[in-house]
Amino acid sequence: MSERTELFTIGQLARSTGLSVRTIRFWSDQGVLPETRRSAGGYRLYDVAAVARLELVRTLRELGLDLGTVVRVVRRQESVAEIAGAHADALDAEIRALRLKRAVLRSIARRGSDAEEMRLMHKMARLSARERQHLIDGFVDRAFAGLDPAAPGARIAEAMRRMPAELPDEPTDEQVDAWVELAELVGDEGFQRRVREMAEAGTRPGGTSAAVDSEAVLEHAGAALGAGTDPGSPQAQQVVGLILDPGLAVAERRALADQLATFTDVRVERYWRLMGVLNGHPPFPPAAAAYEWLIAALRAER
Repeated sequence: MSERTELFTIGQLARSTGLSVRTIRFWSDQGVLPETRRSAGGYRLYDVAAVARLELVRTLRELGLDLGTVVRVVRRQESVAEIAGAHADALDAEIRALRLKRAVLRSIARRGSDAEEMRLMHKMARLSARERQHLIDGFVDRAFAGLDPAAPGARIAEAMRRMPAELPDEPTDEQVDAWVELAELVGDEGFQRRVREMAEAGTRPGGTSAAVDSEAVLEHAGAALGAGTDPGSPQAQQVVGLILDPGLAVAERRALADQLATFTDVRVERYWRLMGVLNGHPPFPPAAAAYEWLIAALRAER
């Protein structure tokens, strides 16, 4: 067999593969593409197996593998399948990060955010799953510290911790906004105190929300609220009569109002709505504002 038909110079490899002579020489120097032998003139020569290896090296490099990893593959210290699997996992993580960044940018553009809000949104959205869960856990731990975990009101703590392990691969603007708003909400000391107050009330004997027909509240109090009816007006008292026994004494009305108020808070309801967005749950109809209207109507002088 002649040298001309069986062996190739770097220049011939470059012409046949489209790679530069400089790249092939560099790979050869790094041990990725060892020469078969040298010519009488000292030129590097490569056989057909080296040509096949060169194609493998180019493919791996085009897939984004670093040169050290490529060396391990061609030296069979790691299999192509193992490397491909690990690299695919790395690409998945990179793709998720890029999709999240795209969602943040779209949300910023839609909201017309200023520089500070943009910084906050980006910081919050790129938190890892562990960091997000740590933030929520810290809030729940502070709100329920020292309370009996077996008490009815304390059991809500576990539900308040249920964050998704990861944001979706393609988070919507709503999900990005929900995470940023949730992070701000749990960091608010006033909100923490309100949740603590509700948790403590729930652990006391009889400390549960009053049994009121929620559908009736949404239907009648919600309609009155939407119509702008003053809770202190005679018309409001007629609405109350559609929800509760019209014969309730003033003291009973006030006591019921206080009990409802203990467990009614628009921001707490917002917490659950934001958690629902992040966990992919279907939205539920808002009720806190309708209950607040009913509370005001119950406290109004008859």
